Amino acid sequence: MKKEAIFAIQNLLAEPKKIAIIPHRSPDGDAMGSTLALYHFLLKLNHQAVVIAPNDFPNFLAWLPGSETVLIYENDREHCTKILQEAEIVFTLDFNALHRTGEMEQVLNKLTATMIMIDHHQKPDGFATFTYSDTAFGSTCEMIYNFISFLDKTALIDKTIATCIYTGITTDSGSFRFPSTTSTTHRIVADLIDRGIENSEIHNQLFDNNSYNRLQLLGRALQNMKVFPEYKTSYISLSQKELDEFHYEKGDTEGIVNYGLTIKGINFAAIFIEHRDENIIKISFRSQGNFDVNQFARDNFNGGGHINAAGGKSYESLKETIKKFENLISKITI
Repeated sequence: MKKEAIFAIQNLLAEPKKIAIIPHRSPDGDAMGSTLALYHFLLKLNHQAVVIAPNDFPNFLAWLPGSETVLIYENDREHCTKILQEAEIVFTLDFNALHRTGEMEQVLNKLTATMIMIDHHQKPDGFATFTYSDTAFGSTCEMIYNFISFLDKTALIDKTIATCIYTGITTDSGSFRFPSTTSTTHRIVADLIDRGIENSEIHNQLFDNNSYNRLQLLGRALQNMKVFPEYKTSYISLSQKELDEFHYEKGDTEGIVNYGLTIKGINFAAIFIEHRDENIIKISFRSQGNFDVNQFARDNFNGGGHINAAGGKSYESLKETIKKFENLISKITI
């Protein structure tokens, strides 16, 4: 981040302000970890801060400190809109295009507040007054740690803030196994541990609190897996009927797509999930090596993300979406 921008933000935060902090729609561990870390940090600077999520977050993140204070736009549009309109500063975290907030985009587009983007996805839009964007980082939470450091306020990082930051780093790094995990990432994590986080307990909260229904859904997903060795590709599909059968709750399909990449010789994996209430097929893509799933998602499935991790959506049926995907992979080199 440029020194001029840092200096300007330091001046903005020198006096108490009304501040809104926004994650993307369907927030994951990095989105919730970064927004709540910043929320707790800004409270220490005596700001009136509030996190407003476009829609609800998964139950496996409900233990995060401060999660009970998060406002959900879909649940109270009028109240959340009022807060956004009164905000003097709006931080947008873990996304770089306003359409990623769903319905909230209409409100955010009309705001006159200073907007500050902190994000690690490719091709950011130019809506923010100040932009801290860097695709080299594996998580927005790692960038939040740096952002606090830029402001010369690392002394304010306590166990609560550190816990939120560690959560996002852990989830977006695939528990530190993705290529974007650097030696600097590990040095930051070491500092967070020194500040008191209980890293093993955080891991348990994130990955070891499965419900019986979620494990049954995972079993069905793995049964549905299709493998195409000749294209180095695998995919999983889940219909609305299957989600209903196993009493699906938000977050239950988190991480399932990664199982496809554990197969020897597979470099590209996808999952297609039918959501009839929204009339869309939600898609996640993962790759290893040089295959760019961000560009693949942008070109073919109304999505985007990172080189090795991206999302998309389809307005066709589940069957038609999968047929399109199979046709595409037969024509590209992976």
